[in-house]
Amino acid sequence: MDKPKIVVLGAGLGGTIAAYEINAAVKGRAEVMMVSDSETYSFVPSNPWVAVRWHEPEAIQVHLPPIFAKKKIGFTAVGAKRLHAPEKRLELNDGTSINYDYLVIATGPDLAFDEIEGLGPHGGHTVSICQTSHASAAADAFDRFIENPGPIVVGAVQGASCYGPAYEFALILDTELRRRKIRDKVPMTFVTAEPYIGHLGLDGVGDTKSLLESVMRERHIKWITNARVAKVDAGMMHVEEIAEGGAVAKTHDLPFSFSMMLPAFRGVPAVRDIAGLTNPRGFILVDKHQRNPAFPEVFALGVCVAIPPTGPTPVPVGVPKTGFMIESMVTAIAANLDMILDGKEPTAEATWNAVCLADFGDGGVAFVAQPQIPPRNVNWAASGKWVHLAKIGFEKYFLRKVRKGESEPFYEKLALHVMGIRKLRM
Repeated sequence: MDKPKIVVLGAGLGGTIAAYEINAAVKGRAEVMMVSDSETYSFVPSNPWVAVRWHEPEAIQVHLPPIFAKKKIGFTAVGAKRLHAPEKRLELNDGTSINYDYLVIATGPDLAFDEIEGLGPHGGHTVSICQTSHASAAADAFDRFIENPGPIVVGAVQGASCYGPAYEFALILDTELRRRKIRDKVPMTFVTAEPYIGHLGLDGVGDTKSLLESVMRERHIKWITNARVAKVDAGMMHVEEIAEGGAVAKTHDLPFSFSMMLPAFRGVPAVRDIAGLTNPRGFILVDKHQRNPAFPEVFALGVCVAIPPTGPTPVPVGVPKTGFMIESMVTAIAANLDMILDGKEPTAEATWNAVCLADFGDGGVAFVAQPQIPPRNVNWAASGKWVHLAKIGFEKYFLRKVRKGESEPFYEKLALHVMGIRKLRM
């Protein structure tokens, strides 16, 4: 009798560790296979460092095929063209298909640069740090900028659901420009859909509002909140500041010589617009066990999962899925698949807590939100130079685990250790 087949779709931060952990959990009772569109894993949290050449791309990348082979996990980098959920079939880009008994969707997002005219690295006028290839191209643009410095605009557009990297990159740029002794030549503006600085899509964590406002003032970075980017021309960003109720309160034409704006996210084309599987933006609907209600053999984790916003805001603001939250989803899915293979009903639930280290180049902000969506049992934030050092250690630790194919959860262990808050039960 053939073993059940578990397919993991997407070899990013969540999918890679999911394949490792699921394979360890099922203990040979099922065949595990990874479907990716690349043979290379990239540690996305380090992309801001790549964009200012503090890292070369190769330093944060891992070649996956030999690791999966060693773990006896199937692997293909052909990529998925379309999910046929009623048939339990995944159509690949080369025209072949894979039939599955269980599917774990961990695709990450599709980057919706096209929703704003002139946005993004592909034919637009802004750079990106969302992918390591984008960050590498951003580094080339930054090299050119250094030769002829001018205004910088950094931030996140309407509908974005990831704000930490925008703050990180703005402040890493500030650090690099001060090191080069040209910060005085570079006016900087932070443009964000958030209703206030430090909202982060989470309605703040601890006192992130005051912490981040203070850092921005100290580093002479102006900001515009409740911002809707209307369009981007070469060297000019057109921004509307939105009042309560949706009216345009003020318009801004912001000149720039270099700009990085995080886009809105949506589900990837392979899974978008499948009735019962996704919401209107293409994110996967899941229950408390990370399982899709319409197709119970389908699980999902990470950025591709549908999570409602924390509350109404003048400009649409999405909810981030942080590394620890993603890791808890992975652990829950692995445990639930283990139970299902034993003929039991799944009971494991992800904690959906947030642990984040936001690096500013020579300092940073760390926060813990338990749970991620308020009201919370733990609502903690702190800042200091130690955060930068912790982020460096975190990167090395994570990449070592990926290279070894280790399945042990490590976000919580490392993050809580470096923050010195091990008494917080996550």
